[in-house]
Amino acid sequence: MDPNKKTIIVFSGDLDKALAALVIANGAAAMGNEVTMFYTFWGLNIIRRPEKVNHPKRFLQRAFGTMMPRGPGKLPLSKMNFAGVGPVLMRKAMREANVDTLAEMLETAKEQEIRMVACTMSMDVLGLTKDDLIDDVEFAGVATYFDYADDANVNLLI
Repeated sequence: MDPNKKTIIVFSGDLDKALAALVIANGAAAMGNEVTMFYTFWGLNIIRRPEKVNHPKRFLQRAFGTMMPRGPGKLPLSKMNFAGVGPVLMRKAMREANVDTLAEMLETAKEQEIRMVACTMSMDVLGLTKDDLIDDVEFAGVATYFDYADDANVNLLI
């Protein structure tokens, strides 16, 4: 086990949980830790491109694609979403507190060489392809995540 390795499973696609995951990941990386973030199911929406990408999908995959938010700017809050007003208020409060946006935190994660891995099984279920996700994302299954996690001294699920 390496005390300088951390992993985070990002399962939630909620704005507040995505913020927590990226604050923790960027903080750990700034302290010299090697960080791996494994995005699965709804967490994939965080690293989804905001623009629509056309490719063939089955009916349920089209339905998921239509209902799922595209990218960090469209994520709902887990509490107090208020029909979409909550995230607007949260982003305003973050600006006023001089806190980076989620998109900026993703860029910082890239700059700090945080490994961002998209779960290929979740992508298959939801009908997402590599083209649907932002650049600099790796693609792997759960066995690869466990390879990272086995060596880490901190493993979080958010």
